[in-house]
This record gives sequence, structure tokens and C-alpha cells, in this order.
Amino acid sequence: MNTRADAATVLAQWEADEAAVRERLARNGPLRYGVATPSDVIGLTGQEMFQAMFDGKLPMPPISETLGFIAIEVANGRAVFQGRPALPYYNPLGSVHGGWYATLLDSAVACAVHSTLPAGRSYTTLELKTNMVRALTRDVPCVRAEGNIVQVGRQIGIAEGRIVGPDGTLYAHATTTCLIFDFPPRKA
Repeated sequence: MNTRADAATVLAQWEADEAAVRERLARNGPLRYGVATPSDVIGLTGQEMFQAMFDGKLPMPPISETLGFIAIEVANGRAVFQGRPALPYYNPLGSVHGGWYATLLDSAVACAVHSTLPAGRSYTTLELKTNMVRALTRDVPCVRAEGNIVQVGRQIGIAEGRIVGPDGTLYAHATTTCLIFDFPPRKA
């Protein structure tokens, strides 16, 4: 585990990374949340789609606004999301609800798979296995979920991910299996 000084340095870097993403997104006007239409994304690779989001040409997904997290980077086979545990995400037991962990991890691992797809291919999550190993509260200022592919084939993509705090504490880990298919679907 990192020292407090190391954790403070990591947290400062994470906050700077998020500020840079938000600044980049604001260059084309206010941050837009929404859903891209099929005509907006046909012909784009997974990586080109994420690039268009980061460039403000496509909206950011509404779930990011609802659950207080943001994509920090998406590269070929890797996706990093960052979120802030907060009171609106609490369960009745006084900690962050497992659904928040699962949604953050699903975003990271599925986007890692999506980033590898060529134009004309899309995906959906078939299975998400999440293990919460430590409670999250708003006392943790920020966490990151990093997803990395394990293997991507013609029909199936597999990825794994972890949620960690700036001090290196592991809060959860997950694996996903994604179904890969033609987009738009082939006509029968």
C-alpha cells in the first residue's frame, strides 16, 4: 500500500486528469449527455467512437452524469473511469451500493472490449461477475476503475477490471463476457 504522501500525489494527478478531460469536453460548448443515434456511429470503429465522445462530437452517456463518474481514457483494449463515492449512491447500511461498483466496473470492462472493435461491429454485456472486497464511503475522495481485455474474438470479448483508491486499496474486481455482433444487424 502507498503512503499518505503517495496517495495525495496520486489523488492530485487523478484530479488533474479529470480536469483535463472536462476541459477538453468543454471546448465544443457545454458538456452534453445523451445517446448517439445509429446514424451517428455507423462506420466508426470502437476507438473512433470514443474519440468522437472525447472531442465533444458525440454526447457522453447519461449514466455518467447520473452516477457521478467519467471516462478518463479509452485506448485499444483498455478503459479507465473515475468516480467519487457520494451519499446519493449509499445503501441503507451506510456505504456505497454494490450497483454503483458494478456499473462503474461494467463501464470500464465493456468499454475496454468496445475499444477493440472494427467499424460495423458492436457488443452487449452477456455476463458481469463482480466481487466487492471492501466497503466504499464518501470518506474515499475518488476511485478509479480500470478495465483491460483478456481476449477478443469474432463473437466473444472477455475483460477484467479493478476499482482502486488513490492509496492503492482494492475495493472491487470484475470480469465480463461480451457478445460481439454486426451493427447494424445483417438482414436475413
